[in-house]
Order: sequence, then C-alpha cells, then structure tokens
Amino acid sequence: MAITASMVKDLRDRTGAGMMDAKKALTETNGDMDAAIDWLRTKGLAKAAKKSGRTAAEGLVAVAVEGGTGVAVEVNSETDFVAKNADFQEMVGGIVAAAMGAADIEALNAADLGGKSVADTITDKIATIGENMTLRRMARIEGETVVSYIHNAATSGMGKIGVLVAMTGGDEAFGKQVAMHVAAANPASLGADDLDPAVVEKERQVQIEIARESGKPEAVIEKMIEGRMKKFLSEVTLLGQAFVLNPDITVEAAAKEAGATITGFVRLEVGEGIEKEEEDFAAEVAKAARG
Repeated sequence: MAITASMVKDLRDRTGAGMMDAKKALTETNGDMDAAIDWLRTKGLAKAAKKSGRTAAEGLVAVAVEGGTGVAVEVNSETDFVAKNADFQEMVGGIVAAAMGAADIEALNAADLGGKSVADTITDKIATIGENMTLRRMARIEGETVVSYIHNAATSGMGKIGVLVAMTGGDEAFGKQVAMHVAAANPASLGADDLDPAVVEKERQVQIEIARESGKPEAVIEKMIEGRMKKFLSEVTLLGQAFVLNPDITVEAAAKEAGATITGFVRLEVGEGIEKEEEDFAAEVAKAARG
C-alpha cells in the first residue's frame, strides 16, 4: 500500500511521533493506522503519544537574522516552567538556526538537528521532559536590512513575542524602534493594500449597520462610513498607526524622517490564537509534578 503524506501527518497528529518514525510505522503495518499506533508504542514512543493530546499554548518564540534574511519560529510547551528550562531553550535555539536554511515549516520539521530531524528531536524532548511540545509556526522575511526584537526575553534571541522588520535605508536603531512598535501595537498588515479584503469588508458592513442605526440620510451615512474606515485602517496597518515613540506622527512619516522605507514585518506571539484551558496555579503545579 502506498504511504501518503496525509497518512503520515494523521499518524503524527494522533501520536506525537516523529515524521520518519510515523512513515516507518505505516510502512511496517501496510498503512493500518491502528496497527501503526501500536507499533510506535512498542518502539518506546508511547510516552510522547500520551502527551500529544494536551494543549501546548506556552513556550517560546525565537528569532535569528543573517544578512538580509530573518526567521522566526514558535515552539510550544504546556507550561511556562518548560519555557524556562535550559534544555528546552537549547532545542529552540537549534530549531531557529535550522530555520535559516528551510523554506517552510515542513522543510524545517525534516531538517537535520544534531543527527536527527527537528520533528524527531521534539518527540524525544517530549519523552524526556514529560510535556507535549509542538513546532507551531515559522516565518521568514528578506530585505536590504532586517532587524529583530524580542519582548519579554527568556534568554538571548527568544521570549514571548518575536518581531522582524525589513526595510531599505535608515539604520538599525530606527529598525529596532519600529520592531518595538510592532510588538506593542500588533498591526494586522503593513499597509491598506496588504490587509485581507475579507477583514476590510467585514468592518465596512459593521460600520454600515452602526451608521444606519443613527437614522441619518444615506448621503450622510456614506461620509460617516468613509471616515470610520479611514480611522480603522489607520489603527490596524503599521504604516498608518501613530508611532509609539512619537504619537503625533504615523510610522510611515517617522520612516520618511529616518530616510527609511519599511518593506515588511513579522510578529509572532506565544500561544496566539490557541484556545487554552484555564487552570489555576496549584492545579498546574500538581499536573507538572505528575508528569
């Protein structure tokens, strides 16, 4: 039976096994998913499989820059305790270094990290540390100059929020200021043209409904919507936002003063968008102690 990439992915999602282990298990069992799970358990991966269903919403974002290329990765764990673990941090550092040579997250999972793939390294770390872990996201950016910034740093190059800013002209000091702004203001896109049209249309419809509730004539409503959409775009686009270091001017105006053109940015925040089950501190400690 031909083993497809989707079968390998399904088995990895269900067990937490590494990519090559999952493929081998399916090959050995002729594509039988249940038998492949059992095969993995007999090979000592049961502990990792047991952890794989747990929500991993903590962890670290790491960034690295080489010349005009910057990469950022998010590696998640279940608790903040693990994010402060030196072994975990060393692994994340190795992963972001490997990301410099990877085109996307699939390539990164397969990349070599000390003789093992990144995916298998994470699986081994799950078994060693005793928490579920995932390589959740990877982003890369290129430009004449790329500057990085870490907010709430746990150690050098990694923390809770990682930012990369690409630009032409200007200097690194200004790039760092923009990166700090991105960390704080969390823009949705670089400019209005880069914003998801669905997001713009949704906001427009909301503003139309709000304006119509006022009972004003359609001609007045049109002008109200135009003004409100302009305000919306200034709030969610990086170039349109008020610069945090000088709120009297926009980021675009600040860049012009600095002789720079911002060409792109990346912002990754640990756990962003993950639904995390609320748990009190005592329960979290007890859970960590149980392994």
